[in-house]
Amino acid sequence: MPADHTADRERRPAPGRWGYAGVLPGAPALAGPHAVGGARETGACPGNGRRFSLALRGRAPGAAPHKPPAARRGGGSGASRAPRGGGPRRLYEQLRRTWDRPLTAYYLILGSALLIAVLGLVMVYSASMIYALEKSLPAAYFFRKQFLAVVIGGGLMLLAARMPLKLHRALSYPLLVVTVALMALVQVPGIGHSVNGNQNWIYLGGPFQLQPSEFAKLALVLWGADLLARKQDKRLLAQWKHLLVPLVPGAFMLLGLIMLGGDMGTAIILTAVLFGLLWLAGAPTRLFGGVLGVAVLIGFTLIKTSENRLSRFSCVGAVDLGPEGECWQAVHGIYALASGGWFGSGLGASVEKWGQLPEAHTDFIFAVTGEELGLAGTLSVLALFAALGYAGIRVAGRTEDPFVRYAAGGVITWIMVQAVINIGAVLGLLPIAGVPLPLFSYGGSAVLPTMFAVGLLIAFAREDPAAKAALAMRQPVFRGKRAGVRWKSMRRRVKKRPSGER
Repeated sequence: MPADHTADRERRPAPGRWGYAGVLPGAPALAGPHAVGGARETGACPGNGRRFSLALRGRAPGAAPHKPPAARRGGGSGASRAPRGGGPRRLYEQLRRTWDRPLTAYYLILGSALLIAVLGLVMVYSASMIYALEKSLPAAYFFRKQFLAVVIGGGLMLLAARMPLKLHRALSYPLLVVTVALMALVQVPGIGHSVNGNQNWIYLGGPFQLQPSEFAKLALVLWGADLLARKQDKRLLAQWKHLLVPLVPGAFMLLGLIMLGGDMGTAIILTAVLFGLLWLAGAPTRLFGGVLGVAVLIGFTLIKTSENRLSRFSCVGAVDLGPEGECWQAVHGIYALASGGWFGSGLGASVEKWGQLPEAHTDFIFAVTGEELGLAGTLSVLALFAALGYAGIRVAGRTEDPFVRYAAGGVITWIMVQAVINIGAVLGLLPIAGVPLPLFSYGGSAVLPTMFAVGLLIAFAREDPAAKAALAMRQPVFRGKRAGVRWKSMRRRVKKRPSGER
């Protein structure tokens, strides 16, 4: 029978800070192949071999694994230690670490843009079905056209996200030339067509038409960003003449062609893009103020000389229709928002879209959203635009490439200013400018360049070095074999056996 080792267990000393190893009194020097950390089991009877080996590792047979005191107390290095305090502080730290991840801007841009486009499709169908039936068209007529535009725009967004930056810069000048040519063709009788008093359209045949002024926003962003980036590389932006010429004359040429068609809303957005590019380029206050003063003077003259534009300013904050119904659209937009309540009347249950609210599926689609989805729906749309704007600002602020900074800043200025003008008009805080809500309102000419611009932001977010490394780690790794391509994984490779062998 094996010897009783109870006495040996009773004489075992209490574990020290690092277990039993090195604290056995009178233990001989241990070395050899059976050692743990350089010690060999010697001087022990055969029954005690395994027990003594476990004792050297700091635990007795059958006991739980030994943990260092720092691990038991929840300590460790300061970087990995969880934040102390209550729940709000811990939640704040977790959110902060999430916002600081390399791919946060990438996912915010992609997710918010797609959600805005999908929700816009739903609201376009709901807001346009009655208008389509009034025109003796199928109820889903405008929805199908918008869906086709979003699909094509999605392809453009994917193309822009995959294109290298050099190709984007190379396309800036051809895009500007083509846009200027199309905007000039709009003013040719028989080619250009007028819609709602603005001659800004070219019919392509059938139900399709094109508004070249929407592509002027994208052309100005790319051309202006490339121009300023090349001048910054040559250190010419410190001189005011290089800062203004030819950027400001080129922008004024686009503004003149747009104002020939009477589109004041698009002209305001292009002016905002121009100011955004100048601000990003570090224009001095006097120069910036001078250009702004000239733009305000021109805008005031254009508004003062047009009864239609002047009447729109008189409807800001209006609560009645006016003596001749000039504030009909503004007031009924407020009615739609007010009747929505917290959660709306239900999808498709809008009352104002039954002929009371003009342009319910284009310029005033935000009012129908408020009526059917309530305050919760409108705040969700605002949150998506805020996420898109934050991500774009983050991309522009963290890059070292001047072209990326100017282009990302120009795109975000364009989308955010257009959203503010549209939503402000619906809320009665700004005059009605006749611009659609980006990615949300009906209109293929507005959706296509906007989705291409979102693809630009995605490409810029992917160009960040930390984001590149994170994306590379998530892509599958292939290893070529004679029998084909296999996934490289952490599994142990097993030799193939012939068929039927087990």
